[in-house]
Amino acid sequence: MAEIGKGVTAGKLAINVQKRLTRAQEKVLQKLGKADETRDVAFEEMVSKFTKQMGEGTKLQKDLKAYQAAVKTMHEASRRLQDCLADMYEPDWFGKEEMDTLAEDTDTLWLDYHQNITDKSLLSVDTYLAQFPDIKARIAKRDRKMVDFDSARHHFASLQKGKKKDEAKIAKAEEELGRAQRIFEELNVELQDELPVLWDSRVGVYVNAFQSLAGHQEKFHREMGKLTQNLNDIMTKLEEQKELNEEVNHSDSASSAPKSAVTNGSDGELPPGFIYKVKAVHEYAATDGDELELKIGDTVLVVAFDNPDEQDDGWLMGFLESSWLQNKDLSTKGVFPENFTQKI
Repeated sequence: MAEIGKGVTAGKLAINVQKRLTRAQEKVLQKLGKADETRDVAFEEMVSKFTKQMGEGTKLQKDLKAYQAAVKTMHEASRRLQDCLADMYEPDWFGKEEMDTLAEDTDTLWLDYHQNITDKSLLSVDTYLAQFPDIKARIAKRDRKMVDFDSARHHFASLQKGKKKDEAKIAKAEEELGRAQRIFEELNVELQDELPVLWDSRVGVYVNAFQSLAGHQEKFHREMGKLTQNLNDIMTKLEEQKELNEEVNHSDSASSAPKSAVTNGSDGELPPGFIYKVKAVHEYAATDGDELELKIGDTVLVVAFDNPDEQDDGWLMGFLESSWLQNKDLSTKGVFPENFTQKI
């Protein structure tokens, strides 16, 4: 059985070698003008478009992969930067928990963006290009079968024109010509149907790839903008916390100074019943006429209640320092929540 197998293999090899030799001879004769060559200008134009389309699609795939790799690199750089900030951010600083959540949200956003590029844009281009190798192979096969058809036609014509006609050989040549023609025409018709459809499909592929990419880009940058603004707000409040701590330290230093040094300042301008100063660390929108409106950074002069029984737990009475220094108007005092301020 092994010997038979070898014989069959050798026979197929010999047939293939003979086919290549016959095709090469036919191409030489065609180039020399000694044999007719089947030409189809319309099909050649379709093949030219196919080659152009495949080149453009391959370039798009390459550039999308490069963009995807760049997004991955930016994600890794962003993660390292967030890790660096997390390592430096001390536990007692403002917004420590918010910073940790922000880092997680940023990482998730990058992951989603990278995955969407892969699933929506790149995958559609990969699927689109997957059909090109088979069609390219069938175009090459069609070209070979066209040469076989031309060779069979040339051989049949030569036998018919010969002085000594061998009817058996002519009949066999005619049969081979018919077979070669059928094989060629089947491939030719299939490709003539498929190539225009493939050419038109490129528009939908490009629209889908770039529309999807644009949509995910817009969403990513919009959400990243929100996270960036949150980071900026945390940094701003951290700076305000630092300034408040510095003022507290300065106030403590001033209170430890000799009493004569303190009384020589502007203490004589403080409102009656003044106790101490506080600084607003959160904004507070007044909901009643007897309440103070607070903005972050406002200094409030805390005074005693005229009637201590009127003081609710967690609430203080005072004047906005800026308003008091300008008007000295006792009617401008109001109540405010103590936990929205920090003593200075």
